[in-house]
Parts: sequence; C-alpha cells; structure tokens
Amino acid sequence: MSGLDLKELAEIELQRDEEEAAALGTRRQPLAAPTTGEDPALSMSHPFYDVARHSILQVAGDDHFGRRVITFSCCRLPPSHELNHKRLLEYLKYTLDQYVENDYTLIYFHYGLNSRNKPSLGWLQSAYKEFDRKYKKNLKALYVVHPTNFIKILWRIFKPLISHKFGKKITYFNYLSELREHLKYDQLIIPPEVVWYDEKLRNLPRGRPPPPTKTPPPRPPLPTQQFGVSLQYLKDKNKGELIPPVLRLTVTYLREKGLHTEGLFRRSASIQTVREIQRLYNQGKPVNFDDYGDIHVPAVILKTFLRELPQPLLTFEAYEQILGITSVESSLRVTQCRQILGSLPEHNYAVLSYLMGFLHAVSQESIFNKMNSSNLACVFGLNLIWPSQGASSLSALVSLNLFTELLIEYYENVFRGWEAPGGHPPTSAEAGHPGGPSARGCAGDGPAASLVSPVVPPRPLTLAGRHF
Repeated sequence: MSGLDLKELAEIELQRDEEEAAALGTRRQPLAAPTTGEDPALSMSHPFYDVARHSILQVAGDDHFGRRVITFSCCRLPPSHELNHKRLLEYLKYTLDQYVENDYTLIYFHYGLNSRNKPSLGWLQSAYKEFDRKYKKNLKALYVVHPTNFIKILWRIFKPLISHKFGKKITYFNYLSELREHLKYDQLIIPPEVVWYDEKLRNLPRGRPPPPTKTPPPRPPLPTQQFGVSLQYLKDKNKGELIPPVLRLTVTYLREKGLHTEGLFRRSASIQTVREIQRLYNQGKPVNFDDYGDIHVPAVILKTFLRELPQPLLTFEAYEQILGITSVESSLRVTQCRQILGSLPEHNYAVLSYLMGFLHAVSQESIFNKMNSSNLACVFGLNLIWPSQGASSLSALVSLNLFTELLIEYYENVFRGWEAPGGHPPTSAEAGHPGGPSARGCAGDGPAASLVSPVVPPRPLTLAGRHF
C-alpha cells in the first residue's frame, strides 16, 4: 500500500474513532483551554504562553525508576486553526530541553485526537525528524494510552523512519490502570476527559465493541418511521415513492449547500444531535438542517440511514459476487458491476442509482471537497454492503471498497442505458436530478475502467481489548 493510501487510511480510521467515541456517549471535542488562573505557575510572559496555556504538555512526577514523567494529552489540543503547530513543535523542544540530559518517560494520551485538532501527518514526520538523538537517547519509555486503529496505521506510516531500538521503547496500554505498574500513578495529571473515557471503556464487556448507536424501531413501527425499516415499508408508507424521504431530503440539501465542503462525509456529528433528528424524522416532523449550523449533520444522517437499513442496500445476496470483483480483469470490472446490479430488486436499484448519482456529483467537486471516488468509497463501502453474519474481513473490505469506487467513478457507464429489473427505466427523480444519468452516450468498458485498488480501512480490532 502506498504512502498516500496510508495517509488516506489514517484519516478514515480517525473518523471511525470519533464515531466509536460518540457511540460511548463521550465528547471528542476538547474542553475549553485552561486559563492562567488554573495554573498559577504559568505567566503570560512565558515565551510559549500561546501554546502552554492549553496544558497539552505536563510534567507529572517520576516513574518507578526515578525518571521524570512528561505527559502529552490530545484532548487538550484546540482546533487546528486556533493553534500554530510550528509553535507547538518549538514548545515541545523547549520543554524537553529541560529534561533530556537525564532519563525520562513520555506518556501519550491518545483520547481526544480528532479531525478538527490533529496536526497533519507531514507535521508529525517533520517533528520526528526534528527530535534528534539528543531527545531519543534518554527517552527510556513511551507509553501510548488508549490506542486505536489510527495509531496502528500511523505506526505503518512511520515504521520506515523508526529504528528498531526506538520501537522497543513503545508500550501500548488499553486502560489507565496499567500505568500503575510502571510509575507513580497518583502523581499523574490526567485530564478528566481521559478518565471519563477510560471508565466508559472499562464498563464495556471485554472484547466487545460499543453498543450500536441505532435504536431499533418500535414494533410495529410508527407509520412515519424512517430509520431501521425496510425500503418496502418506506415505499408503502410514502405513496409509492421509491426514494425514501430521508435520503431525498439529505441529498437535496447537500447538493445545494455541501458540494464544496472539504471532508464531506468524513466528519462526525454529535450523537445527541443525530438521535434528535432521527426522532423528528421518525415522528413525521419537519427537519431544517439550517437550524444545526453544521453541514456535516445531514451527511451523517444520510450515512446513518443507510447503515440502519435491516438489509444492506446492495443486499446480502450480492455480497459474495461483490467480493469477486478484485479477481476480474480491470478492463471488465464495469461490465461485472452492471451484471451484479442486474440481480438487485427494482427498489434497491432505483435507490442505489439515485445515491450513486449524487456521490458522483460530489466526486466531481473533489478539487474543493477533497472527496474523490476513492475517498467516498472508503466512507460508504460498509454502509452499502455487509455480510449477513459477522463482520467483513480486511480482504473483503478491499473488494467492497473497490466495487463502491467503480459505481461512483463510472456512474454513467454503470447505470446509463440499463433498465431497472422488472422492465422499469430509472426513476424520474433520478433521471431529472442534477448528477443523474448524462444525456451523452456511454463510452463503454475499456482501459479507462482500470482502477488501482482504493485505500482500505482495516478493522481487525475492537474498541475494547485492543492489542497491538
């Protein structure tokens, strides 16, 4: 996998970290920055007051070997536009310079890193190179607390730069209690957000992921129920409309106001906000996304709708066929996609065509939103198809994401000229909507249909009981 793929993969993993944290009912946003009154030792004349006031870095007692302990708390990082990361690097060196002449231990609290406050991967690479032998020689231990798959991908990116000797200094801890064996725990300055998150993790059954965020629909479902019910139910309750109201309304809103939003579909939203909107939709009440002031809210609602369908939009039956897409010659993959879609129920085909037309339109604006067909496939692959039992393996995700990328990238070739199963043409809602099938003819399959396999978000680890 190329370096670019890994960087994109890291972004996807970070987004999933945020979604998993939201499922626990915790906050990923950093709390307000501490004021000078909260740290009497910090003066406004401090040469790095602009960075130090956030309490990102703390000196916190000694470990069991008498080595000074320094902590780095991601939850204290403010949004990137509020922090000069060059200054952050200078502040890190300024602080470490006071201790690197002796042995020291570094603790990295990962919880709280999110898409809004993370430094760029380029900055991280520069930072690692900036910390020369003077800083690395006397660093005797680096403890990473609450690691996630993002950390695993980060390790893969940095592995060529990291010496074997330095790598042996890194230890991963799933829970705060594991630190007690190595240092004077009571001396640590642990942000309350990290303690809260740790308690949430410890309350989960070991080895199991967090409880699902979706709420099963009432039985029988409400006549206006939108989430967690079948496409057929939605059609019957909406006067035969093939496109579910939630899908139509979110797509319409995002077409009008979101196509140029950078990172569209990659950002998370407050779980409380998502549940509130689900409740409004399920009760048949109007939803005005302008009231929420966040373009990412309707994007999350769209993904949630797809994820909570009782059966995936691409159906359980198509799962095995889709897995075979990687074994098909690249020039024939679009044809194979068309054949697989030919077995879909009429309703699923119509909804899929409508959705893919929209995602194709999103990808056409990737110069602004940074969401090309590969990036969108990483986000939507597992929202469109999943196995009837268990979770998709890493190798399966390669196929699922590639298939999704083909549908988005070659939308006009895949859907143009096909009648939906049952002899019905594409729906009027799809055909007349911007981004629907183009009036121009199909180019057909050919060399242009060849794709490099898209980035794949591996999910071999669960939220609890992670081990690296």
